[in-house]
Amino acid sequence: MLRIKALPLLQTHISCWPLVLQRGHRLASIKHVCLLPERRRQGLLYPFSGLVEHLSSQVNQTEFNIFHPSLEELRQAETLFTPSSKHVIDYSTSAVRMEHVPILKQPEVCFMGRSNVGKSSLIRALFSLAPEVDVRVSKTPGHTKKLNFFTVGKAFTLVDMPGYGHMAPRDFVDMVEPYLQERQNLVRTFLLVDGGAGLQKADLVAVEMCQEFNLPFVLVVTKIDRTRQGALLALVLQLRDFIKNQTSTCFPQPFLVSSVQFSGIYLLRCFIAHVTGNLQLTTKQL
Repeated sequence: MLRIKALPLLQTHISCWPLVLQRGHRLASIKHVCLLPERRRQGLLYPFSGLVEHLSSQVNQTEFNIFHPSLEELRQAETLFTPSSKHVIDYSTSAVRMEHVPILKQPEVCFMGRSNVGKSSLIRALFSLAPEVDVRVSKTPGHTKKLNFFTVGKAFTLVDMPGYGHMAPRDFVDMVEPYLQERQNLVRTFLLVDGGAGLQKADLVAVEMCQEFNLPFVLVVTKIDRTRQGALLALVLQLRDFIKNQTSTCFPQPFLVSSVQFSGIYLLRCFIAHVTGNLQLTTKQL
């Protein structure tokens, strides 16, 4: 769950929530990543590159590089996630019903996933360049109980959705379905899949919901730092086949991320910038 810090810097604890300050993360910006050795740098910017050597020669690698922006385009996208006096990244509001959601005109993206999939940790990493955004990540799964709205200047809004599954709020369906079905400025839904667990029944229900409402969505594999390469590669290939054979509105390339190591964060920022209309790519995409 995310909130904006409203207390003095020295006060670092409220109730049971640990407060995580993002100022000092050494990999928050691409400029620090570019100082790393080539192999490590490529693995952080383009996580699939670390799996290439384990692929069978019969597998078409281009299927996993459909969205492959240049380093310069990754840098441009990063500026969108960097706050300034004229570009404020801020918590806006929370809502439990459609009648409570803010009326906003800018493009919107939302993040969904099972409880404990690492959703808030991922959003924390995406916003790590914005020191005024205080991100609270609970150790207890299912702590996000509302739709939490974050405005990124006038560029777009990011919505943190309650987690689904056994820890979901009782009114999860009544809260989420109307939003997904009626939100006119929603341009992309990011559906998170635990890299260690793979697609679960609850995830399939979420996919069906996106399909039923004809929503463009994308699968994001989280916690790849905790997943063995062999298992991760098997999951990526499974997701490729699942997307190709069982979905019609899903982006064909799954994204791989680690909120701990920052792998894939820069690529995901760039994809968000692109789908919200804030970054026109000059690099030819496959």
